[in-house]
Amino acid sequence: MRTQYDAWLKSSHHGAATCNDCHTPHNLVAKYGVKASNGFFHSLYFTTGRYPDIIQITKFDREVTEAACRRCHQSLTAAIDVAHGKAAGVLCTRCHYAVGHSDESAGLKILLRSGGNNGEGQ
Repeated sequence: MRTQYDAWLKSSHHGAATCNDCHTPHNLVAKYGVKASNGFFHSLYFTTGRYPDIIQITKFDREVTEAACRRCHQSLTAAIDVAHGKAAGVLCTRCHYAVGHSDESAGLKILLRSGGNNGEGQ
């Protein structure tokens, strides 16, 4: 996680958002549910030594992050949704994959370059 943290320090969101602002839901019960789940798996991977070399966001956590993008940037995303019919299911992170962590730590960049799923449907 050090790479992701260091990249966040260089990102455009450093002065505007903390980890929890983007990676946990904005209601108390769901926030601590996500923190408990992610904390458990984080501990499990480190304890067993089976932590992936490239950290990739899960489908569930991507949905949490997408909701955070849309919550903080509601006026902008609402205008896009009206003009494009909810943008046909396109995620903010499809194009803005490195906004919160800068390019060097964005695992989605690797998927994009390798012809992966553009951060969708995982």
